[in-house]
Amino acid sequence: MPPRSYVSPARSAAAAETRERVIAAASQALREGESIARFSLDSVAKAAGVTRLTVYNQFGSRRGLLEAVFDEIGRSGGLHRLADIMTMGDPRAALDRLAEIFCAFWSGDAAVGRLNDAMATDPEFAEAVRERNERRRKSLTVLIDRLAAKTASAHARKDAVDLIFALTGYPTYAALSPGRSRDDVCRVVQAACRAAIEPLSDRPD
Repeated sequence: MPPRSYVSPARSAAAAETRERVIAAASQALREGESIARFSLDSVAKAAGVTRLTVYNQFGSRRGLLEAVFDEIGRSGGLHRLADIMTMGDPRAALDRLAEIFCAFWSGDAAVGRLNDAMATDPEFAEAVRERNERRRKSLTVLIDRLAAKTASAHARKDAVDLIFALTGYPTYAALSPGRSRDDVCRVVQAACRAAIEPLSDRPD
């Protein structure tokens, strides 16, 4: 009979603490303006006070570390609240709430803007950010399907999803921010999103 595997609770707790420390160091590096080109397992290991092997064992790759950082930034930025809006009875109110959540997210953490800006220079960052953004498109597709009239064509629905996807993204937030408060930007985005769904109302296309 093979011996039972046993994982020490103390060892598990230590590993979890190390993981959190590495993620915190990686997130802080992005917030403090470290060059994206220098963001690596080595640089994060040094900042966290651990070995590169420790970081590799926890995350497997730079991309794995990025995904963990994105998860943490998303949690701290309130993206977990998106699950609640998908159960709201009024899809129009849910759309307003989605715009509000993303305006708060885009403005709440300096690392968010740096990650989006890095898409222009770092293909790995670009792929990771695009994949995260596509989750927003899926949520929008569900909301649009709920609020669209039966007469609304598939083409009109796709147009609305793509337009609102752009309106609720970081580039739009960044473009509207100069001279406006976060709440002001949110009102502009919400109004534009409401206008985008007007063609889906109950009338022939």
